[in-house]
Amino acid sequence: MPTADPLPTAPMCPAPDPAPRPPRRIALPAGACDTHAHVIGGPPGYPLVDSRSYTPPEAPPAAYLGMLDAVGMARGVLVQVSVHGTDNRLMVETLEANRGRLRGIAVVGADASDAELVRLKAAGVVGLRLNVLFGGGVGFDQLERLGDRCRELGWHLQFLLDARTLPELAPRLDKLPVPFVIDHMGHMPVSAGIDHPGFQALLGLLRRGKGWVKLSGAFRVSVAGPPYADTIPFARALLAAAPDRMVWGSDWPHVAHAGPMPNVGDLLDLLADWIPDPAQRDAVLAANPARLYGF
Repeated sequence: MPTADPLPTAPMCPAPDPAPRPPRRIALPAGACDTHAHVIGGPPGYPLVDSRSYTPPEAPPAAYLGMLDAVGMARGVLVQVSVHGTDNRLMVETLEANRGRLRGIAVVGADASDAELVRLKAAGVVGLRLNVLFGGGVGFDQLERLGDRCRELGWHLQFLLDARTLPELAPRLDKLPVPFVIDHMGHMPVSAGIDHPGFQALLGLLRRGKGWVKLSGAFRVSVAGPPYADTIPFARALLAAAPDRMVWGSDWPHVAHAGPMPNVGDLLDLLADWIPDPAQRDAVLAANPARLYGF
C-alpha cells in the first residue's frame, strides 16, 4: 500500500536549486524543449509507492513551469516519476492544463486497459517508460508487450537503464516495432570509458538507426563533478553517431542525487562544450524534440 512516511531504505532528497537562471554561454532557439522532467505530489492526495528508492520533496506543476520560464524554454516533456508508480494522475492533470506546451511519458503495466491508454493519449502522453534503476518502475519483463501496445497508439518507449547492460539487451531492442529513447546518455559512470562494451553497444544501436538518446543527467554520470567536463567525450560520441536523434533534458527536480544540486542554466551551458556547432545545438534543443514528441 502507498505510504505517507519515508521508508528506512528510501532516503530523503534535497530540493532543486530555487533560482534557475538562463544559460550564459548559448542562445536558446525558438521552440527550445526540455525533454525530461518530473512533477511530484505529496500524500495523501498523491501517495508515494512503498517500493520507492528515494523520498523526494514535492515538485508541483507551477514550480516546473516557473523553471521553464526562468531559463527561457518554450516546451517541456514530463516523465512519470518512479515514486508515484503507475499513478499518472498528477502528470496527466499537468498535461491537460498545458496542452500546447507539454507532452508526457507515462508508466503503466502491460495489463493496462485500452480505455486507460486512450485517456493518456488524449491528455498528451506520447510514450511509455520502463525503469530498472529505481523502485516503482516497470521493468523489461514487459518490454515486448508494451512495445506492441505503443505501436498500436503511435507511441515510443523510453528506458532508464545502465548502458553496461546493453550488450545483452540490444538484440531485443533491435526487434522493437517502435522508436525508443535512452535516458541520461545511458546512465553509466563515465569512468567506465567510451570503449566500454555497453557504451559501444549504445553507439551501435544509434548507428543502425535504432533509438534516440537524451543528452541529460551530466550530474548523474560524471565522476569529476561540476562543471562535468568528463562527460564531454561521451556526449560528442553520441552526437556523432546520430545527430538527428539527440534531445536535451534538464532532469528537474534532480531527484535521487546526493551531490550539489545543479542549476538548469549551468546544465544548458554545458551544451556549448557538448555541441560546439550552433546549428546542431539548435536541432537538439528544438527541431529534434518537435519531431519526436509531436509538437
